[in-house]
Amino acid sequence: MPRTADHALRRAQISAAVRALIAESGLDAVTVARTAATAGISVGLVQHYFRSKDDMLLHAFEEVSAEVAERVSAVVRDGARHERSIADVLLDALGEHLPLDERRRAEFRVVRSFAGRSLDNPDLARVEVSTAAALRGEIARGVRNGTECGEVEPGTDAETAAARIAAALEGLATQVYRQEPGSADRTREVLRAEVAAVFSGECRQYTDR
Repeated sequence: MPRTADHALRRAQISAAVRALIAESGLDAVTVARTAATAGISVGLVQHYFRSKDDMLLHAFEEVSAEVAERVSAVVRDGARHERSIADVLLDALGEHLPLDERRRAEFRVVRSFAGRSLDNPDLARVEVSTAAALRGEIARGVRNGTECGEVEPGTDAETAAARIAAALEGLATQVYRQEPGSADRTREVLRAEVAAVFSGECRQYTDR
């Protein structure tokens, strides 16, 4: 009987093929047959693990989300260790969502493909909505922490501030992906300005020692 690790390996192998196809040619390139060929396995084996194209896309999206989340966690851990401001840590964490290199461009294409597909699939839509809400929630938590330490003005509505920053991030990511002239250079400036508009103070956690 195959071990659980073998099942996980097969699913990861299929997901890697899906991600490669999307990154190279877009969602329309993803079929069971092409996925099987790219993964080097049989069509029947692909169908054993994933019932449909949407199931394969969902798994690929979940993998991308988990990888980005792990990189963000590493940024946060590093920021705490080096006593950086919440604003600077948040700026670097948000940067993991921007398609500024080949890896993040490939991830962004999976995310955008998933978002487009979710328009016609209620199950995917629920995942897409909850993922976006989770991002806003993390930003809002940063805003509340900033209020406690003095980086954010008292009385700032964390959810509103988070929605503003998340909207800027989404728009900037799209501009960068389209490779609009100058977009890569100005992206961090614009995002820094959006964060600075909320995080306008200095954290007392490190200065009151």
